[in-house]
Amino acid sequence: MSFRFVTAGESHGPGLTAIVEGLPAGLELRPEDIDADLARRQLGHGRGGRMKIEKDRAEVTAGIRHGRTLGSPVAMWIQNRDYQNWEERMNPWPVDAEVEEVHLPRPGHADLAGIQKFGHTDVRNVLERASARETAARVAAGALAKAFLRELGVEVFSHVTRIGTATAPARKSLGPADFEGVDESPVRSLDAEASQAMVAEIDAARKANESLGGEFEVIAFGLVPGIGSHVSWEERLDGRLAQAIVSIQALKGVGIGDGFALTERVGSQAHDEIFWSDERGYHRETNRAGGIEGGMTTGDPLVVVGAMKPLPTLTKPLRSVDTETKEPAQALRERTDSCTVPAAGVVGEAMVALVLAAAYREKLGGDHMDDVRAALRAYEERIGWRRA
Repeated sequence: MSFRFVTAGESHGPGLTAIVEGLPAGLELRPEDIDADLARRQLGHGRGGRMKIEKDRAEVTAGIRHGRTLGSPVAMWIQNRDYQNWEERMNPWPVDAEVEEVHLPRPGHADLAGIQKFGHTDVRNVLERASARETAARVAAGALAKAFLRELGVEVFSHVTRIGTATAPARKSLGPADFEGVDESPVRSLDAEASQAMVAEIDAARKANESLGGEFEVIAFGLVPGIGSHVSWEERLDGRLAQAIVSIQALKGVGIGDGFALTERVGSQAHDEIFWSDERGYHRETNRAGGIEGGMTTGDPLVVVGAMKPLPTLTKPLRSVDTETKEPAQALRERTDSCTVPAAGVVGEAMVALVLAAAYREKLGGDHMDDVRAALRAYEERIGWRRA
């Protein structure tokens, strides 16, 4: 059963369109299921002026009737309330309109490689599509995936673990209840002391005309064993998750479970020993693998870490070259944020949910949610799976 998400729209265009294919019929949805996550994407200390303009909400234009999916593609439109400030520059007509072109590519952005690849002379033809504004559509689509997974007992959460050098202490054995107040933190951290340190680093960077990156962690609870596959490289769930996370703008690294820390350990301290009991069935006392072995879920919480670089658009621009004159110049200066790691965590949730929803659809099939639930119950019975 195929499951697919596509997005269309430019960052300063009239709006973004998200289309999700493959959801079964009968999935109950409410507007707040989508809009709540769109609002969460705009949270976080270090955001710029655009967040005061945009108050995102999704308008469903197809695929849902009377609060339930129809089995057809779900289409959503997210208005860009900043469009009126850019309409003259972004209007697709007329063809011969005179528009002031941008020739100042930013180091670290898609600008230069994009105009080389597509033969543009105007950097804006690239930067509008490459902008992280596009992630609003991902979050809207991810909200549908999260609603689908929730019906199957799966919950997806995120929190920020580091911004700059400010790092939250590692926390093991997190559960869904631990995330109840995460969005109340200005940086979406689970640790109050670390949250204060992160805010201080963002403030210092902003004062110095700098930007900051960091790390976030996405955790999915309630997954059954065997989602994904070992039989071919493109079916391995960890590979699919890695691609999804690194596809987020400014994401430069991804880890599963203990990730790169495993390279420092001996084998006996790197793997999760397997146990059996009548009460719990097969289980592990540790989760260093982050809930994935051999490209498949183990039944333990899935842990995915995303590493984000500092944003490349700076209030004090870096050195670049004018692509028209080939003379040295300062890079383009656009409205920007100092830090978007808290928002990136919400986008990470969406991307993990989209991958998991696709994998569950492949595993369980079904045209209606009742079919999906029945298939899940049958699979859990066959493998003797005991939910915690």
